[in-house]
Amino acid sequence: MSWTYATLLGLLAVLLALSLSPEADTAAVPNSTGRAKDPQDQLKNIFMKEADASNFFRRRSRRASKSQDEINAEQRQILAADERKREFHEEKRNEFESYAEEEHDEQNEKTRESTEQWREFHYDGMHPPHEYNRQSI
Repeated sequence: MSWTYATLLGLLAVLLALSLSPEADTAAVPNSTGRAKDPQDQLKNIFMKEADASNFFRRRSRRASKSQDEINAEQRQILAADERKREFHEEKRNEFESYAEEEHDEQNEKTRESTEQWREFHYDGMHPPHEYNRQSI
């Protein structure tokens, strides 16, 4: 139980140090001098004027038409994404085709080896070694 007391004491010491530090007074980014001068100055940096805000939302409402530059940029992004998808699927298709071809070649090799083993095992030395060399009676 002594380690829990030590941990609790350490956490309290860190909390006390953080609460007494001058940087913990404000959460805003300090000016170039290091300290914010006035809380109103901080609000001016965060918020914009009402007229500017209404113009912003009026200009960029949900039904507002986009400029040609925005439309072109979106089209370029869509085309680039489509190109990346096409290349990805083409690469996957090529990988699968090469895998299927290797698998087919391996299966053919196994079949050829087993056929060759069958011929060697069944060859009696009297007839030419053909797989289907049967005499008709």
